[in-house]
Amino acid sequence: MKEKILQHLNNIITKIFLIIFILGFAQNAYSSEKKVEFLKNNWNFEGVFGTFDRASLQRGYQVYQEVCSGCHSMQHLSYRNLSEKGGPEFTKEEAKAIAAQFEVTDGPNEDGEMFTRPARLSDKFVSPFPNVKAAAAANGGAYPPDMSVLAKARKGGADYIYSLLMGYEEAPAGYELDDGVYYNKYMAGNKIKMAEPIYEDAVQYSDGTKATKEQITKDVTAFLVWAGDPHLESRHKMGFKVFFYLIILLTLVYLSKQKVWSRFERKKEEEEETFDKVEKAVTEYEGEDPNTFK
Repeated sequence: MKEKILQHLNNIITKIFLIIFILGFAQNAYSSEKKVEFLKNNWNFEGVFGTFDRASLQRGYQVYQEVCSGCHSMQHLSYRNLSEKGGPEFTKEEAKAIAAQFEVTDGPNEDGEMFTRPARLSDKFVSPFPNVKAAAAANGGAYPPDMSVLAKARKGGADYIYSLLMGYEEAPAGYELDDGVYYNKYMAGNKIKMAEPIYEDAVQYSDGTKATKEQITKDVTAFLVWAGDPHLESRHKMGFKVFFYLIILLTLVYLSKQKVWSRFERKKEEEEETFDKVEKAVTEYEGEDPNTFK
């Protein structure tokens, strides 16, 4: 019986050491991989006082609509967000006109049937496909990620998106790619199924801005960051207000503490003065050290 128990414990210990060895080997292999540094930009929306460039967000929406929306959804964004403070800040009428370009399914009506109508400000962005399987089937089996969470879901955020869009290039000599797969030096494994979407003059900006590849990429990146956090500016403002409030509160607490404790200090000084007077009087009366006085 004891031999069976010892054998069982020995098997368990062996398996534990084997698991630790495998995990350690995997960690070393992972850490030894070449880390790719993303392209860096001085984004004006970063930092405590960061804000979005309204014109850039409006151009970014144009890029999304003309280049990206044919494959990528924006499920967590509503058309009303386009006119809210802290975003592209289209006028309410402009946002209504944008929404009205799309059809949404609604109902049932009085006859119990579903119907289509122009989208309203309260509606979510219309997705290009009815479901995930349809999206994957239309894109060679690869599901195009939802762009309203892309900046939050990917490590590197804005720098990741910008680098990925700028990272298309010819594959190195001898590097094999399957049909419908493209080389991107910032993509994990350097392989991506999405063809290069951004190029010079891919869009004609309505505000007359020159549509260079870098400019288009910056604008759509800024828009996607905003789409992932439409209330970023309001959070920054609230954080600054809270910080300012805490400074005032701490100052008041400190002054109150000084005022309260000053009373105790004065009282203590008065008691010490009284004690000294009594001690002096006793010494003079007895003519000896008060410590020996009984």
